[in-house]
Amino acid sequence: MVRRLAIIGVGLIGGSLARALRVAGGVGEIVGCGRDEGQLVRAVELGIIDRYSTDPAEAVGGADGVVIGTPVGAMESILEAIRPHLADGAIITDVGSTKGSVVAAAHRVFGSRCPPGFVPGHPIAGTERNGVEASFAELFQRRRVILTPLPESDAGATAAVRAMWEKTGAVVETMTPQHHDEVFAATSHLPHLLAYSLVNTLATLDEKVEIFRYAAGGFRDFTRIASSNPRMWHDISLANRDALLKVMDRFEGDLHQMRQAIEAGDGDYLLEVFTRAKEARDCFVDKAEE
Repeated sequence: MVRRLAIIGVGLIGGSLARALRVAGGVGEIVGCGRDEGQLVRAVELGIIDRYSTDPAEAVGGADGVVIGTPVGAMESILEAIRPHLADGAIITDVGSTKGSVVAAAHRVFGSRCPPGFVPGHPIAGTERNGVEASFAELFQRRRVILTPLPESDAGATAAVRAMWEKTGAVVETMTPQHHDEVFAATSHLPHLLAYSLVNTLATLDEKVEIFRYAAGGFRDFTRIASSNPRMWHDISLANRDALLKVMDRFEGDLHQMRQAIEAGDGDYLLEVFTRAKEARDCFVDKAEE
């Protein structure tokens, strides 16, 4: 059990982690930290955290576990602020959607070797809602959490971070930071960019009021993630630029082929693509429900 856990960034993910660990009895004291004091006060009122500080250095004092739940663009400044104040043997992890940028930020702060207690992580869970009031204890149940331990990460620290997430009901897997970023550029980051781009395009059309009035369930389902935190996705897009550009190039090529098929009236090509996509999607859904 984590005796004292400092969560820097008590929003949807940080708040849900705190709630889940409380329910599971996996934590003693929880100290919250963030820039919005109103949100921190509300987190105390809801019983999500025990106390708070708006100063990251103060928040991590005496903590044996630290979770950084801020957007990845803030990672370096947070690590720089807490570095002199970390307790000996403290375990540090994060929830960022990109891992290469997190590791690079850690190396800039700590040097060529990060502390043995540093184990980057990424819970594959969330909703389009933001803030501590959107958090709930069941968010991570049967969801995957990816850990990307470094060569210098202590095996005990990695095991402790794994155990923390497993207490929330998550399924924990490991991979390298580079492989993580390549996988999630395709499966998460690109879909978010497509949703944002489509809604933005439609919002600039003269007929936008009528378009959104008659939008059906399929449009709502596809574009739901465009209601996600813009600052967070701004940071992710820039942090995972290389992997994201690579998969965007591939998608642009495939989209161009589909445009050519429509222009040429090539129904066979369209049916082939639609059928292959349906089979792949159905297979994915079936496996996800196992």
